[in-house]
Amino acid sequence: MDEQMYENNGEKTETTGERPSFVKELISWTIIFAIALTLSLFLHRCVIINAKIPSGSMETTIMTGDRMIGNRLAYINSEPKRGDVIIFKYPDDESQNFIKRVIGLPGEKVTITDSHIYIDEKEIPLEESYLPEEWINGNDGLEYIVPEDSYFVLGDNRNISKDARFWENTYVKRDKIIAKAGLVYWPLSDVGFVDSAEYSIDK
Repeated sequence: MDEQMYENNGEKTETTGERPSFVKELISWTIIFAIALTLSLFLHRCVIINAKIPSGSMETTIMTGDRMIGNRLAYINSEPKRGDVIIFKYPDDESQNFIKRVIGLPGEKVTITDSHIYIDEKEIPLEESYLPEEWINGNDGLEYIVPEDSYFVLGDNRNISKDARFWENTYVKRDKIIAKAGLVYWPLSDVGFVDSAEYSIDK
């Protein structure tokens, strides 16, 4: 504490200010902890989502056991794009969060024929370089018309992914999208940003 000067019988005397009591210190640390906790809760609920990937449905883009952060603010002023990896409420059980890649946009027709995806009956299929292996399961004779307020999503590891092809409620509604996948931060061997895919039909 700063030294204080005061007059005593006309003479100036130096004295040292009292140190804060234990109670004051405790209150100070409690306030700091409360502010930190409030900020952490705000960030988690309003800005980011912290997630652990439980399955291999998005390999090799995101690996089983990876820990990642999603951006809750990504779609505040924009809409999800084809190729984005999103975190959302699972349509058949909204107590669960899923992560998949956006394939079909609102109002589009999505056709899956012989391991290729065609949008609105265009002759050129989507180029999907992120698929980890040859797509052999649930890869033919499928057609979907995406509702105006919804999205059609698939996992990158198509042969094992439990995605829109197999759900009772096929589409992800816009208001059930929680975040856009952002950064894998653990394990260190997998650290990196989760990039959106780009397709020639959208250029």
